[in-house]
Amino acid sequence: MNVLLLGSGGREHAIAWKIAQSKKLSTLFIAPGNAGTHECGQNVSLNLSDFSSIGSFVLSHSIEMVIVGPEAPLVEGIHDYFLSLPELSKVKVIGPVQKGALLEGSKDYAKAFMQRHSIPTAVYHTFNKDNYDEGITFLKSLKPPYVLKADGLAAGKGVVICSDLREAQQEFADMIQHSKFGNASSKVVIEEFLSGIECSVFAISDGKTYKLLPVAKDYKRIGEGNTGPNTGGMGSVSPVPFADEIFMKKVEDRIVKPTVEGLISEGIEYKGFIFFGLINVEGEPFVIEYNARMGDPETESVFPRIKNDILEVFDAIATQTLDQINLDIDPRFVVSVMLVSKGYPDAYEKGIKMTISKAPHDTLYFHAGTKIVDDVIVTNGGRVLSVSSYGNTMKEALERSYSAVQKVNYNTKHFRSDIGFDLQ
Repeated sequence: MNVLLLGSGGREHAIAWKIAQSKKLSTLFIAPGNAGTHECGQNVSLNLSDFSSIGSFVLSHSIEMVIVGPEAPLVEGIHDYFLSLPELSKVKVIGPVQKGALLEGSKDYAKAFMQRHSIPTAVYHTFNKDNYDEGITFLKSLKPPYVLKADGLAAGKGVVICSDLREAQQEFADMIQHSKFGNASSKVVIEEFLSGIECSVFAISDGKTYKLLPVAKDYKRIGEGNTGPNTGGMGSVSPVPFADEIFMKKVEDRIVKPTVEGLISEGIEYKGFIFFGLINVEGEPFVIEYNARMGDPETESVFPRIKNDILEVFDAIATQTLDQINLDIDPRFVVSVMLVSKGYPDAYEKGIKMTISKAPHDTLYFHAGTKIVDDVIVTNGGRVLSVSSYGNTMKEALERSYSAVQKVNYNTKHFRSDIGFDLQ
């Protein structure tokens, strides 16, 4: 099978690494890929918003399956584009149609969907320029801290938590009146703050049924102890100790099943990943957000635990035979530590030369913001590389990852030294 994987981050390298092991694979193309995916297949230069060029590439290279890594092409309707053209409609696309991707593309749509299907989530209201004053009034009715979310896509950085009312009012003004996140914050969801510990639950759906993937927990803040601004993710751990059988039964019964059944009842054929960003409030799960794809950096700790031939799983999604697949999950822990560029998530340098020693036993390197220039690997983003290690315990996996971190060097290297600190 010839396969095209869209994306360039650590998530895509982890998926490419897994695809490359498949017995069903003939050729893997990654667009645009990075220095790590280069070792799994052939990187190709394609604009992920240019569906016509992607379609032409698929036809000229006899691609049978397209796997969409990032959210933007899904929200822009790449699956719908393929379905709309007879010559592309038979290509298997892993990723939901545009209406399904709205679960991630619009926070307001997602909250309304949860309300329609009685899925537990925080109380909220949505505001824009027209009802801005009502938003200020709603803020004043809440107790601190305050949660403000840009309605649209903001590269994982559109959620702001403010500790006092004055800060929340200023943030609300910046988002709506001063377009802090561009069009993404033309509408803003304000919701009550839920106190608890977060985790990421992933399901794959073929439009009729679903399977749960390993649970993970990611760390979004740049600083130790979850301080400082949000990033795209500084590390992840899988499995999550508190997501035990009792908690996960509540998650399935109250959240996962109603979501999949809700999509079916609304006529949305959802073939792909569903990410449930959850918070555990005294043993009760609530949905913070949906994503329409795998999380990053969670993929770097989840995919190494999947033992199945991943193309067989993807094929079952495409052909709606997922009920015939039994997922085989490695019981070990995997801890991923993200190496980033100094200054991230604000201004940072690119093009910094990297030296990468061979990964130790039971450790994997998943490239994120890297590229090859004149046969040298250099940094090419804020998040640079994920170090993911197996361990029979979380402590063992942590120790292996932090030891291996020292084998990857570049002048602007920065990382959090406390991944998993709240789970031990």
